Amino acid sequence: MSAAPLTFYSFPLSGHSHRVALMLSLLDVPHRNVEVDLRSGAQKRPEFLALNAFGQVPVIDDNGVVVADSTAILVYLCKRYNGQAWLPEDAVGAAAVQRWLSAASGPLAAGPAAARLVTVFGAPYDVPATLARAHALLAVMERELAATGYLAGAAPTLADVACYTYVAHAPEGNVSLADYPRVRDWLARIEALPRFVPMVASPVGLRAA
Repeated sequence: MSAAPLTFYSFPLSGHSHRVALMLSLLDVPHRNVEVDLRSGAQKRPEFLALNAFGQVPVIDDNGVVVADSTAILVYLCKRYNGQAWLPEDAVGAAAVQRWLSAASGPLAAGPAAARLVTVFGAPYDVPATLARAHALLAVMERELAATGYLAGAAPTLADVACYTYVAHAPEGNVSLADYPRVRDWLARIEALPRFVPMVASPVGLRAA
């Protein structure tokens, strides 16, 4: 009897969840999705805390192997499902990817992601500070993309998957991408990948109707 498909616990407006949804699609991994209603606090209920004590999505349960944290899940999926091309093994390539995984958990989370949390979820963050951090990150990306087609080199890697969503949806947090043509071109390259899947857009911020 074949193994049951991987179970993916997510929330449709979570950029962290979308990273995993995108990786699952790019690797063509069979799975079933379980939506965790963050607005009702489902992520803080005992049954979910048993999966992730931090009370956050995403989480995957791969036939008993439970992995939480979006970047950890990305690494697991590439190691488990023949995604070697997305996670270089050589020292230089692995370090280049890790640099951007760290950026995804640092400047990206504190900048574009936080700015979007203000408009989508009403998070009580310092708006000028989040916008400043977002544009500082985008300026770095714009400079570095002048030399490479993707964040960690000439081919797409986990670095791009980890950073794509919150940059693509930065305008929802009132972060304009108008001054970053290389970043916009990079987004278009990600969106042109086979099996790319978008995250649902929110009509807020610069994307308000």
